[in-house]
Amino acid sequence: MVDFIQNILDGIANGSAYALLALGFTLIFGVLGSLNLAFGPSIMIGLYAAAFLYQRWGLPPLLLMPVAVGGAVVAGIYVERLCFAWSKPGAGLAAMVASFAIWMQLEEVATLVMPRHSYPLPALADGAMFGIGPFLLRGDYLGMLAIAALVTFALERLIRHSQFGLRLQAVAEAPRAARFMGIRIERVLLSAFILASAIGGIGGFLIVTAEQQITPMFGMWATFKGLTAMMIGGLGSLPGAVVGGLLLGIIEAQAHWYGGAQIRELAAFLVLFLMLVLRPAGLLGASQAERLAAAHGRL
Repeated sequence: MVDFIQNILDGIANGSAYALLALGFTLIFGVLGSLNLAFGPSIMIGLYAAAFLYQRWGLPPLLLMPVAVGGAVVAGIYVERLCFAWSKPGAGLAAMVASFAIWMQLEEVATLVMPRHSYPLPALADGAMFGIGPFLLRGDYLGMLAIAALVTFALERLIRHSQFGLRLQAVAEAPRAARFMGIRIERVLLSAFILASAIGGIGGFLIVTAEQQITPMFGMWATFKGLTAMMIGGLGSLPGAVVGGLLLGIIEAQAHWYGGAQIRELAAFLVLFLMLVLRPAGLLGASQAERLAAAHGRL
């Protein structure tokens, strides 16, 4: 029983970073109704920029974090301009396919500039263990959980209690009505990409500094983790993204402890498959009909 609870604690700490990746996916999907498959590689570009500066000048983590976030934002703007800015209603599939092409492009650029398989990054926090009764918690995992909770709280306040958040919700629910009300949809979409990329950059930085390395596989890994967490928690639901990220972390921690590294990935995808079969909208997601009914109820 102690091991089971310990795994839950570890999974929550690790899953908090997954939640940030899922939040970035959810912001874009909620507004566009389309997936940005280049989301993970965009984050990877920022992390490679941080790794490059660490190699050259040995900058500390607190200075590398804004570099990683800024690089992810620049890459996110690049993706938005090329793949989604021109997208018309009903062209979500074409934009998603275009983002896959940019995924390949960003990975190729990263490996050409920095061709080694892995590059080191410093730990953001001390990895010392803290004991609470029979349970142990890593210092860097606690820092990851605290930062993720702060970012999630700030995002929730921004979406629910700001003019930008109201415009974002209006564009997500009724883009044509939002345009008639004078909302500049293109600017809102770009702002959503910037915000999502910044959140993803923070989540990615927390993950790689816990592992203390970055590889070219991170882009694909982050895309799969963020998508899986979002789909488990609920498509288009910000609370669902958080729940999905935490659940994914717990599932992986339990599967790794009881079945090994190979079972860890298999268990996550098995849960995703069952979720898609039993509840396609996710745990906290709403169907298209439910979202339309809720939107009409607010009019």
